[in-house]
Amino acid sequence: MATDTLKQHDAHAHDGHEHHDTGAIKVFGFWVYLMSDLVIFGTLFATFAVLLSGTAGGPGASDIVELPLIFVSTIFLLVSSFTFGLAILAQTAGDKGGVLKWLAVTFLLGLGFICLEIYEFHHLIAEGFGPDRSAFLSGFFTLVGTHGLHVSLGLVWILIMFFQISKQGLSDVTKPRMLCLSLFWHFLDIVWICVFSFVYLFGAMS
Repeated sequence: MATDTLKQHDAHAHDGHEHHDTGAIKVFGFWVYLMSDLVIFGTLFATFAVLLSGTAGGPGASDIVELPLIFVSTIFLLVSSFTFGLAILAQTAGDKGGVLKWLAVTFLLGLGFICLEIYEFHHLIAEGFGPDRSAFLSGFFTLVGTHGLHVSLGLVWILIMFFQISKQGLSDVTKPRMLCLSLFWHFLDIVWICVFSFVYLFGAMS
């Protein structure tokens, strides 16, 4: 009887070790993905820099930048990164309700960011400043739009995690996924700081 109990204990310990190893591999693999994504954004930044002066007689960066609007959207994204950090802290504490609450707040902030970006794009296109107007605007829409697409995918991922955690709780499956999503969301926050500084602030001063 004692032998059976010992075997069961060893089996549970082995399963737990396997789950831990699998989770660590997933997080490491996601780091590799982020490095490849960093190369993509680096290329887009370099392309934008080359096309910055290619206005073809159209508007330049200083003509299209609306800093108050961009400042609000930047605050949304920065705060959403903070609230996601609170979700991870809640996960560490085993607080399922806290994780779901902060995921919901993060989602709403990210959605607000995307809505403001859609408004900005719509306004520019309505003014005749679409991506086909000049090389500069093509670079602008591609760089900012690629970041916005990543944020949109992040929002879908947040919804998926919200429902998975609601159904499965904080399990060995959902925890590594939350860590990967956290890395992705904070990565987008860092990229946006670069976009805000290089595209908008520099553009407003040029």
